[in-house]
Amino acid sequence: MPIFEVHLVADRHPPERLDALLTALLARYAEVLESPVERVRGFVTAHPPTHVAAGGETGVEAPYVTALVLRGRPVEQRHRLIAAFTDVLVDVLGVARESVRVRIEQVDPDDWGIAGVPASAARATEIAARAVQQP
Repeated sequence: MPIFEVHLVADRHPPERLDALLTALLARYAEVLESPVERVRGFVTAHPPTHVAAGGETGVEAPYVTALVLRGRPVEQRHRLIAAFTDVLVDVLGVARESVRVRIEQVDPDDWGIAGVPASAARATEIAARAVQQP
């Protein structure tokens, strides 16, 4: 299930930098969630400078990441994911840490499909094990 989307200002970073960003985020997501990297999906959405605003100014670098996780992930793990994604954006793109925003969105396993079936059925054993680990 792990999916993330990064929103950036278009034409600020060369394609090889975006490739490095996706590769690093995929690896960190898999590491933090203890999930096979083959399950992780990542996307970069580039917006024209006139479609991005932060601090009362348009066209400024304001990276925003949304990460989807199945409900039941421990809060500590979600906080580590926020920190890891921020670190990767700073390290790979050279953006200011203060400009990065990360949102973790929890999705109920019954509301997420994997190969045409709800995640609650497709990953029932894994989901049950995570629920037992929850504080």
